Amino acid sequence: MSKSILILAGPTASGKTALSLHAAARLDGEIVNADSMQIYAGLPLISAQPSKPERSAAPHHLFGVLDPAERCSVGRWAKLALEAVNDIQRRGRTPILVGGTGLYFKALLDGLAPAPPIPEDIAEAVEAMFQSGGVEALRAEAERLDPEASARIAGADKQRLMRVIAVARAAGAPLSVLQSKTEPLLDAERVQGVVIQPDRDALYTRIETRFEQMIAAGALEEARAIAARQLDASLPALKAVGLPPLLAHLDGELTLNEAVEIAKRDSRRYAKRQFTWFSNQHGGWPRITALDPADQRAELDGILSDAFAEIAP
Repeated sequence: MSKSILILAGPTASGKTALSLHAAARLDGEIVNADSMQIYAGLPLISAQPSKPERSAAPHHLFGVLDPAERCSVGRWAKLALEAVNDIQRRGRTPILVGGTGLYFKALLDGLAPAPPIPEDIAEAVEAMFQSGGVEALRAEAERLDPEASARIAGADKQRLMRVIAVARAAGAPLSVLQSKTEPLLDAERVQGVVIQPDRDALYTRIETRFEQMIAAGALEEARAIAARQLDASLPALKAVGLPPLLAHLDGELTLNEAVEIAKRDSRRYAKRQFTWFSNQHGGWPRITALDPADQRAELDGILSDAFAEIAP
């Protein structure tokens, strides 16, 4: 069966933006953001959003469309993305979903749990549990309420543990049970997934170079503008990789060199987690192993030729 949707996934700094533009040209496509930080305005450099010239080369959707003061859940993104995909297809073009947020792709391909809204009193009670007992208390309660979902949460992931507890209390049923009732939002038979998976050491070197380029281009000024707004530190946008150490520098807690080195380290760790996610979740998708842009394009062309019926020369 010929495919009609392309998913281009990969770790940070692996070349997704350039490759998505190549795919858009070959497939008469439009690009939909699937990165949890690139959806926010005010962070174009720190979140590595496509530049204005890149955006002018093909239609782009869901880049910089939400204020950093807002919270974008997986469910909210999936709704916006599905609307964009349907609109693109109605106009006879190819949706190209591009990003490194694995949970976003999982939501589209596996579906979303029909979890209820969390009442304020439950949210406050779970937050109070964290304040009094820390992550250890959250994990103990999450394992009591939903052992299956808790087993999938690594380490001290506060937000996911809190969600397991809150959903179980609000729904009267474990999140894992609700998730077993999900329906895919996209027909997987029509989707061609591709993962960029280059040599890790080479990618880490690129990550370090890119962050230095971000600083030279004005990333610190972006951080300063965010700091001036005095937003809630728990907001997702304020956790963008590289932003916390820059904010710490602006608060006088770190030198700029220290902040940059921490940002590089955090970016490498994030890339490592992304490698692991895509290996575990999408081991069957074809891989692009090159890091050189020309070689990446050649590898992608072979995949597209096999998967899509109509390819531009």
